Amino acid sequence: MDGQRDIEDLIALMARLPGLGPRSARRAVLQLIKRRDSHLLPLAQLMDRVARSVQPCLNCGNLTTDDICQICASEKRANGQICVVEDVADLWAMERAQVFGGRYHVLGGTLSPLDDIGPDDLRIPKLRDRISVEGISEVILALNATVDGQTTAHYVAQELEPLGVEISGLAQGMPVGGELDYMDDGTLRAALASRKPY
Repeated sequence: MDGQRDIEDLIALMARLPGLGPRSARRAVLQLIKRRDSHLLPLAQLMDRVARSVQPCLNCGNLTTDDICQICASEKRANGQICVVEDVADLWAMERAQVFGGRYHVLGGTLSPLDDIGPDDLRIPKLRDRISVEGISEVILALNATVDGQTTAHYVAQELEPLGVEISGLAQGMPVGGELDYMDDGTLRAALASRKPY
């Protein structure tokens, strides 16, 4: 009976993932078990490797197996621009759209008094350090067009203002309440191309 308990625990754990409810998680688990050799075992091995080797980039917060990610390590990306995003999914969305050629900075969330997330919980001090060390001339605030995202963008802009860098934000194409990870490539391209000063 322990096997049944393990299956139920796996379903409950998978149901916590975004986009999966209890029914979807149950179907996914049953499919994995049905295709144990081709799906379940390779997935389990890969998840184990990822859990052991993937970590945040010490510089920008992207995910990597090294201390510094490939984007931060690339001299081609050192063009004086840094794009500030809320989380890694937003960074990946920008990269998928191939609309930005500079470097990124992952804040690790947004200011949210309801969730008890304040400025000290975000990677704002590291961003300030990077601006001077990397010779950044423009900071693009590419935060989600949600209330928390825009509140965070304004706060970050105020914090960076004394540093004398140009600060811009995404404009056209980003609907209010929209999140970068769900935007199509054309919308992201238009939003980045028509960014505006803060």
